[in-house]
Amino acid sequence: MTSEHPPVLKATSPVDLLALVPYLLGYHPSDSIVIVGLHDQRVRFAARTSLPEDPDTPDSVAHDVAAVMARQSVQETLIVGYGPQDRVVAATNAITVALHGVNLPVRDTLRVTDGRYFVDWCREPCCPAEGIAFDPASSAMAAHATYAGVVALPDRESLQATVAPVDGPARTAMRDATDRAAQRMAALLHAPPGADDEPAPVTPPANGTPDMGDVVLRSGRTAVADAVDRYRHGGHLTDDEAAWLAVLLTHTPVRDHAALHTDGQEDDMRLWLDLTRRAQPELVAGPATLLGYVAYRRGDGAVAAIALERALHAQPGYRLAVLLSEALAAGIPPSALDDLPTP
Repeated sequence: MTSEHPPVLKATSPVDLLALVPYLLGYHPSDSIVIVGLHDQRVRFAARTSLPEDPDTPDSVAHDVAAVMARQSVQETLIVGYGPQDRVVAATNAITVALHGVNLPVRDTLRVTDGRYFVDWCREPCCPAEGIAFDPASSAMAAHATYAGVVALPDRESLQATVAPVDGPARTAMRDATDRAAQRMAALLHAPPGADDEPAPVTPPANGTPDMGDVVLRSGRTAVADAVDRYRHGGHLTDDEAAWLAVLLTHTPVRDHAALHTDGQEDDMRLWLDLTRRAQPELVAGPATLLGYVAYRRGDGAVAAIALERALHAQPGYRLAVLLSEALAAGIPPSALDDLPTP
C-alpha cells in the first residue's frame, strides 16, 4: 500500500475522479484498489493497494485499508477498483464493510476495466450494464493536474524505472570510481590524526587512539554539505564525488546526518535520486533510503515507496528503510517525520 499527498483538486464527476487518480498516484494503476479520502468535498488523501489475486481472500487487505483511512482527516471515501470484475467486486465489498466499521462512509464505488467504468451504486438510469467508455485525458481535471506540475506515468513499472540503476559506460565509470573511493576510505581509516579531509585534528580518546568513527563522520558531514549545496545551485556530483559519498553513507551517523540536513526541497530529491541511480548495488541502500525519506517528507508517497523498495531489495532488513516503509504503509502523514529528533 502506498499513501500520497494529492494536489488540492475537486472532482465533480466519475470521469473527473478517474482522470485525477493517476495524478494522485504518479502513474496509471492496474490490478489495484484506490481509496480516496474526502474532506469538505476535496481530496485529502489517497491510498493504493494491489488487487488480491484470490477473490475469496480480500479481508486482510480490507482491514489494512480501513486502518490507514481511519488515521486520516477525512469525512468520507470513494473506492475505485482496476481489474477483473470478480476480483474487484470482492475487494471493494470487503473494503466497504471495513470502512463502515471505522465510521467512514463510502460515497461511491467505481470499477475500471478495459477503458470503461462501471458505477456499482448508480443512483440514476445512466449506467448501462456494459459500462461507460471514457478518456481520462479529455477531462479538465487532467489539464489542471498537469498545469499544477503533477505527472502521471503510464504504469508503476515506469515509475520504478525512474530509480533504476544507470548502465553502460556510466555504470562502468561508477564501478571504477567506487574502487577508488574504497581505497580512499581505507587510507582515511589508517591515517594519523588530522590527516583526513577536514583541517581540524581529531580529538583522541583517553587511550590516545583516534576515534575512526569521528574521522568518517567529519568527512561525511563535509561531503553531504558539499553535495546538498551543489545540487541546490543546479550542479552535479562527479563520479568520484558520488562514489565517495555513497561509501561514506554506509556509516550510519553519516546517513543520519544527511537525513537531518535535507528538508524535502526539489533539489534534495534530485541529489538522492541521482545517487540512488549511480551507487553500486552494495552501496545503494543508504542513498535509496534517503530518497525515500525526502520523498515521504514531500508527500510523494509513490516515489517514497519505490525508493524504499529499492533499498530493501539491495539490503533486506535495512532498519531505517523498514521503519519508513511501515510508516508509509500505515498512512502516517509526512508531518509526523518533522517531529523526529533523528531519522
